[in-house]
Amino acid sequence: MHASQGQGRSVGLGLALASAFAFGGSGVAAKPLIEAGLAPLQVVWLRVAGAALLMLPVAWRHRDLVRRRPALLAGFGLLAVAGVQAFYFAALSRIPVGVALLVEYLAPALVLLWVRFVQRRPVTRAAAVGVVLAVGGLACVVEVWAGLSFDPVGVLFALAAACCQVGYFVLSDQGSGDRGSSAEDTADPLGVIAYGLLVGTVVLTAVGRPWEMDWSLLGGTADLGGTEVSAALLLGWIVVIATVLAYTTGVVSVRKLSPQVAGVVACLEAVIATVLAWVLLREHLSAPQIAGGAVVLVGAFIAQSSTPRPPSSGVGPLGEAPVPADDEVFEETSRPAG
Repeated sequence: MHASQGQGRSVGLGLALASAFAFGGSGVAAKPLIEAGLAPLQVVWLRVAGAALLMLPVAWRHRDLVRRRPALLAGFGLLAVAGVQAFYFAALSRIPVGVALLVEYLAPALVLLWVRFVQRRPVTRAAAVGVVLAVGGLACVVEVWAGLSFDPVGVLFALAAACCQVGYFVLSDQGSGDRGSSAEDTADPLGVIAYGLLVGTVVLTAVGRPWEMDWSLLGGTADLGGTEVSAALLLGWIVVIATVLAYTTGVVSVRKLSPQVAGVVACLEAVIATVLAWVLLREHLSAPQIAGGAVVLVGAFIAQSSTPRPPSSGVGPLGEAPVPADDEVFEETSRPAG
C-alpha cells in the first residue's frame, strides 16, 4: 500500500517537473518566430489552433460539457487560453522571456486579492507577506530605480497576462465541484482544456487574422541565440510539447500529488524559462534582477500555499481546487503561462 503510494508520488513529481519544463520552454521557442517576422498573435494562433487540432478526439469524448458547462468553457477559452497566451507572447516581443514570466508570476498574489476583496474571505498574515515579497521582487526585476529599464508596454502586457491567469485560477475553482457535488457539477480537466483550446482558436482567429500571415516563414529558419533552427521545428515544440504535453502532464501530476507539492514544482517554470533564455537566447539578467526573480518566486509560493480554502471548494495553491476523489475532477496545475 505505502509502496504503491510512494510510487504514485514519484510518478506525479516526474510529471510535474515535465510540465514545468514544457511550459517554461514555450517562450524560448516562440521568441525566434516572432523575431523572424510572425506577429505575436499569429504565433499564439498557431500554438492554440495546432493544440486544439490534436485535442479534437478529447473534445469529442467530452462533448456533453458543451451542454452542461458552456459558460465555463467560454470563459476558460477566452481568459485562460486566448488572453494569457496573447498577452504573454505580446510581452515577449518587447521584453526578455524571463522578465515576462516573472511578471506573470504576480498572478498568485492577485488571486489572493481576489479571495480577500471579491470573495470576502480572510487571508493569513503569511499570505499577505507573500504578496509584499512578490511585488518587491518584481520592482527589482524591472529595475524601477533606473526608471523602468524594460519597455513599459511589454511589462503592461505581462501584467495583463497575469490578470488573465487570475481568471484561469477562478474558473478552475468553479469547475472543480466539491465532494458532495454530482457529476453534473464537475468537469473533466482534459475536456475543459480541449474545449478551451477550441474556443481560444475561434477568438484568436477573429483578432489574429491568420489569413494575413506570411506562411512561407514557417518553411524557413529562425535565429535561436545565433543558431539557425527550422521554424517548423520550433512551432512543433510549442504545439506538441509546450501546450498539449504540458497541460496533460500537469493535470495528471496534480491528481498524484498534493496541491502544495504541485505548486512548489510549478514555481520552477519561471526558473526554467529564465535559464533556457539565458543559455539559448543569450538573454542575460543582472544580479539584482536574478535576486528579484528569486524573491518573486518565494513570494508567489508563500501567497499561493497560504491562501485559505473553504471546506468544499476553494482556491488553493496556484488557484487550484483541493484534490477531490478520483471521479470529482478539474484540478489544474499552474497557469498556462508559457
